[in-house]
Amino acid sequence: MFLLDFFLIITALYQLKPASRSLLIEAHGAESLPYVWIGSAVALLIAIAVYRKILERFGRVRVVLLSCLFFVGVLVAFRILSATHASWVAVPFYIFVDIFGVVLVEQFWSLADSSYRTEDGRRWYGLVGTGGLVGGVFGSLVATLLLSYTPLQTPDLMLVAAAFVGLIFVLTWAMDRWGWLSRTGEDASPAILVAKAGGWRLIAGNRYLVLIAFALLLAQAISPLVEYQFLRIIEVAYPEREARTVALSLFFSVMGGVSIAVNLVLTPLILGYLGVLAGLLVQPVVLALATGGFMFQPAFITAAIMKISDRGLSYSINRAAKELLYIPVEPQLMYQAKAWIDMFGYRLFKALGSLIIIALTHWSLVGEGVADLGWVTLLGCVVWAWVLVTLHRQYLVLVNPKDRTG
Repeated sequence: MFLLDFFLIITALYQLKPASRSLLIEAHGAESLPYVWIGSAVALLIAIAVYRKILERFGRVRVVLLSCLFFVGVLVAFRILSATHASWVAVPFYIFVDIFGVVLVEQFWSLADSSYRTEDGRRWYGLVGTGGLVGGVFGSLVATLLLSYTPLQTPDLMLVAAAFVGLIFVLTWAMDRWGWLSRTGEDASPAILVAKAGGWRLIAGNRYLVLIAFALLLAQAISPLVEYQFLRIIEVAYPEREARTVALSLFFSVMGGVSIAVNLVLTPLILGYLGVLAGLLVQPVVLALATGGFMFQPAFITAAIMKISDRGLSYSINRAAKELLYIPVEPQLMYQAKAWIDMFGYRLFKALGSLIIIALTHWSLVGEGVADLGWVTLLGCVVWAWVLVTLHRQYLVLVNPKDRTG
C-alpha cells in the first residue's frame, strides 16, 4: 500500500511539473526562471516552518488528510484562475507545484518511517522508491496522452492532478482505518528534527558531514544551470504551449525510464564491482561530458541528454551511492543531517545557483549564447569531483579505522 501511495504522489506531481514549466515560459519566458526559483526557495522555507507548527499541533495522519483536501482546493482554484489568462497566475502556480512536491513527499516518508518499525520493513524502501520512479514515468505518459488525444489542454492537468490527490486522500484514510499507519512518535518528522537539532550547526560540528553536505549541495547549485539551459532550448524549439507541454511530459517519462534502467542494471554493477567512489563520480563525469556536447551543438537532443545526466543520474545511482556515505554516521545524527540537507540545504543552494545565473546573464559574463553557461557547469563538475574524492578518503577512514592510509 505504501508503494501505491508513493506511486500516486509522484504521478500527481508529474501532471503538474510539465504544466507549470510550460505555463511560466508562455507567460514570462524562460529568462524569468532564476527569479521564480529564488521566490520558490523563500516560499518553501516559509511553508516548511508553517507545516512544522501545524504538525506539532495536529499530528501526522490528520495533517496528511487535511493537506490533501487543501491541495485539491488550491488546484481547482488555479484552474479557475488560469481561465482568465492572467500572466501573473503562472508564477504562484509554479511555486505552488514546488511546495506540493516537497510537502507530499515529506509526508509520505514521515508516515512510512513511523510505520516500518523493523529492519525487515525497511527492506521495502528500495522497492517503494522504484515505485516513485515508475509513477514519474506513468504520470508523464498520462499527461502526454491526455494532451495529444483528448480535448484537454495544459491547464486541465491541474484537475487531473487533483483527482490523483483525491485518490491519495482515500488511500491514506483507508490505511489509517485498517491500522497500517502509526500515530506514535508524532515528533519524529524531519521538519521537527531539523528545528530541534539546530539546523546547519549540527553538520558544521562534524567534518565528515560537512563534506557530504558540500558535495550534495554543490550538485544542487549546479542543477539550476542545467535546468535553465534546457528550458531555454525548450522555449525556442517549442513556441506553442500544448506542443511544449507534451514535449516536456515525454522528456520526463524518458528521464524516468533512464533512471529506472540505471537503478536496476548499472547501479548494482558499479557499486558492487567498482565501489562507492565510482558510483559517486558517475554523475559529475557524465554531466561534464554531456555539457561539453551541448556547448558544441546547442540543440534539444543535446540539452535533453545534459538534463538526464543531471537529474536522471541523481534519482538513481547517485542516490544509492549517497545512502552508502551515511553508513558510518550514528543513526540519529544521520537522520537529522539528512533532514536539514534535504529540506533546507537544497532550497538554499538552488537559490544560490539561480543567483549565479542572474549575475552572469545580467552582466553578460557568459557570452551571448545560453550554452556559454556550460563553462560554469564544467567548473562546478570539476570542484564537485574533487570534493567527492576527498570525501571518499574520509569515508574509507571511518569504515576501516585500522587502515589510516585509506
